[in-house]
Amino acid sequence: MYTEKVMDHFQNPRNVGEIEDASGVGTVGNAKCGDIMRIYLDIDENQVIQDVKFKTFGCGAAVATSSMATELVKGKNIQEAMQITNKAVMEALDGLPPVKVHCSLLAEEAIHAALWDYAEKHGIKIEGLEKPKSDIHEEEEAEEY
Repeated sequence: MYTEKVMDHFQNPRNVGEIEDASGVGTVGNAKCGDIMRIYLDIDENQVIQDVKFKTFGCGAAVATSSMATELVKGKNIQEAMQITNKAVMEALDGLPPVKVHCSLLAEEAIHAALWDYAEKHGIKIEGLEKPKSDIHEEEEAEEY
């Protein structure tokens, strides 16, 4: 059902925690399934993500996608982080069961929400970034595929 990578990131999640005085914090959830994901970014003066942490309340797949998403954005600049999609998170985990795809969407949206918060705090615009939704609905997921 779950790949070895999903199980590894669930049982040994990377980058768990909070960053005090984070450059950007993004919180998203899915009211229908109850998953809530919060990502903290520490971004330096060159717009490079130096550190990233997460706190997730949800299923194993939500924890695994949060963990993998933080691994994928660490060390990237803002534009590179913008390119990390839910598909990239799923591929890095060697796939997710269809009923858990929404977890990877949450991870992508949480990254975007944290980048949006960073942009708001610094009075900048990030190319291609739209105001994130705080609640990801099942109907929107169906449109993605």
